[in-house]
Amino acid sequence: MLPGGRWKHPDTGHWFNGRGRRVSPPDLIELLQVRQTKVSLAAAHLNHDPTSNRLRNLRALCQRCHLLHDRMYHLAQRRLTLRRRLALGDLFEGLYRAGITRLGL
Repeated sequence: MLPGGRWKHPDTGHWFNGRGRRVSPPDLIELLQVRQTKVSLAAAHLNHDPTSNRLRNLRALCQRCHLLHDRMYHLAQRRLTLRRRLALGDLFEGLYRAGITRLGL
């Protein structure tokens, strides 16, 4: 794998970018940066519902692709967690309004 997510298919020898599209092979300088990595597959729910386990809703994705697929969900969860922490601060330690305006929430 190269920095930036380009990788070589072990069977066909073709190079692919981080989105799985076929790209031209790297030049000699870029080949010096190649490193081998182990790829773990994860079961991704295409509709983001972990209770829906139909085969047409599941895909085997590498960890990087799985994180990209669930990116919007993770960002929403991050925002909820931050707002929950600010609310707890308001409840027990006084107003955290400066934190909310600073973060643009």
